[in-house]
Amino acid sequence: MHGDSIPDDDSLTERGFEDLDARQRILLIACGALAREILDLKERNKWDHIALTCLPAILHVHPDRITEAVEYAVAKHQKDYEQIYVVYADCGTGGRLAQACDRLGVEMVRGPHCYSFFEGNDRFAGHDDEETTAFYLTDFLVRQFDAFVWKPLGLDRHPQLRDMYFGNYTKLVYQAQTDDPALTRKAKECAERLGLTFERRFTGYGDLETTLSDWASRAPGT
Repeated sequence: MHGDSIPDDDSLTERGFEDLDARQRILLIACGALAREILDLKERNKWDHIALTCLPAILHVHPDRITEAVEYAVAKHQKDYEQIYVVYADCGTGGRLAQACDRLGVEMVRGPHCYSFFEGNDRFAGHDDEETTAFYLTDFLVRQFDAFVWKPLGLDRHPQLRDMYFGNYTKLVYQAQTDDPALTRKAKECAERLGLTFERRFTGYGDLETTLSDWASRAPGT
């Protein structure tokens, strides 16, 4: 960390999807791409003792910034909560996020990335070599395909770059957290735009749900 104040860089600033209450005992610091799923689990399980704050989902385009953003968020909120948990997997940080969480005394979600923990880390790790040519989308990434895939790669301006980026992929795997026909249709369209075959896997919330359930149960009196 560099200094005691949160920098002006918007990539480190919490925004949106906040459900903060100092009377709640547990705080989840989460990736904004998981906000909808976490809020659904909170409501479904009546986890009223858990508060949520999210960092911008666009950090996934800049994974080198995730660790610092989480460090600042933990420092900002740690005096107000009995326990803080980090709802990120490694997410391209090369182990830096895990090292920071160990140093700060907070737990994070196990796994290399959300594609793994949505499917279940053990199941994901057991896929054969063909999975190395798969490009994954979650519900969030299907909804935000243009903002998080198409435009950042410049394909809106230079569609001829598609083969350079995706020439080594063979299929698009849509990991569906919800059973939504409209999202499935949109995911198929994404596969067509990328020139990939389409596969849909209904994962639900996978290890995200079991991890949050474990954390929620640890609060005294629950």
